[in-house]
Amino acid sequence: MSDAPRHPEPSFDLSAAPMRIGRVRIRVRDLAQASGFYRDVLGLVPLGQSDRHAVLGTGGMPLLELIGDPGLAPLDRREAGLFHTAFLLPDRASLGRWLHFASERGVALDGAADHVVSEALYLADPEGNGIEIYVDRPVSAWRRTGSRIEMPNDPLDLEGLLASADGPWTGMPDKGAIGHVHLQVGDTALAEHFYGDLLGFQVTWRYPGASFFGVGGYHHQLAANTWNSRGAGPRTEDMAGLDAVELVLRDATARAAIEVRARAASLGVGTEGEARVLRDPWGTAIVLTAD
Repeated sequence: MSDAPRHPEPSFDLSAAPMRIGRVRIRVRDLAQASGFYRDVLGLVPLGQSDRHAVLGTGGMPLLELIGDPGLAPLDRREAGLFHTAFLLPDRASLGRWLHFASERGVALDGAADHVVSEALYLADPEGNGIEIYVDRPVSAWRRTGSRIEMPNDPLDLEGLLASADGPWTGMPDKGAIGHVHLQVGDTALAEHFYGDLLGFQVTWRYPGASFFGVGGYHHQLAANTWNSRGAGPRTEDMAGLDAVELVLRDATARAAIEVRARAASLGVGTEGEARVLRDPWGTAIVLTAD
């Protein structure tokens, strides 16, 4: 038997999925403070900045757009909108490095969880927008019940995660990405109709008051819950918080099929450059672009 070390099994390749998250656009009241947080705490790289607009990302890839407007009303966590933006790191050592960094800097965490499919840490930006920073486990470690992918909420081995670090945190790795976006909605059945029937995602798991949506075999690119926002209607237009989520489709014909289904459901289809824009039942813009 060979004594050669085993190479770790690669995690799910999100770039090969039919749809993936591109960038998330958030409206903030204090642009300098918000952009500084995502730069200094999450290690995103500024890619463009003006008095009212900032773009941050990694490896030259935009991940986050911030639109600044001091006249916006503060975020109300009871309204529909963003639960968290989930930044996916390429390996466990990266998450361990970030946890060391956060501990040394006194970054407050809102929680930590072992979801079996992933290991996750939770926090919020200065305006209350939720953030997850996580790493996937190999697909072979995922547990399934029929067509569902189990995502429990178990305690996270923080000591083991810290021990996995192999050096200091030096910023978001070039292969970092937004793995998923978790939304607050008023009704999960309505969310399943919009994100499932119309956009083409499959329901991969359900919690009480929450549905998870994946495509191409991933555990979830989107999720929607009513934990803070049950019964919420369209979000207040002049409030800070989530503005848009970009979905990147590998196949342009898939985008055309979404447009057909949307028009058949009497939903408006707008444009943003070459992209197509739908709005979910709570007013969040879903920007459909072709890879």
